[in-house]
Amino acid sequence: MSVVEQYARAHITDEDTQGDPDAVPVILRYDPDADPRAVRIDLPGTHEWTFSRSLLEQGLRAPTGTGEVRVWPLGRVQAVVEFHSAQGVSVVQFDSKTLARFLRRTYTATPVAH
Repeated sequence: MSVVEQYARAHITDEDTQGDPDAVPVILRYDPDADPRAVRIDLPGTHEWTFSRSLLEQGLRAPTGTGEVRVWPLGRVQAVVEFHSAQGVSVVQFDSKTLARFLRRTYTATPVAH
């Protein structure tokens, strides 16, 4: 099976960026050989988050998640992925279309197991 990797731009708010309005490059990654149910988001620096593909999909429609990763729609065209760690909270804002396109590509690589 093939790895899906998509480069995207997102707005990140955390203690380091202080709400910097400039979009930064992030990498959306899906490796079905490593875990067919997980996706990964690589933020600038050494921030790397792996979480459920279904959590990302559900969060495009309604708020979801507890613990370290939460996802929710922001209006009609944007979505927020919020990451919690011992170092603080990072709030990452994406265009919803970017995340939906990435998810479609992951389902082409590996369909949902029932």
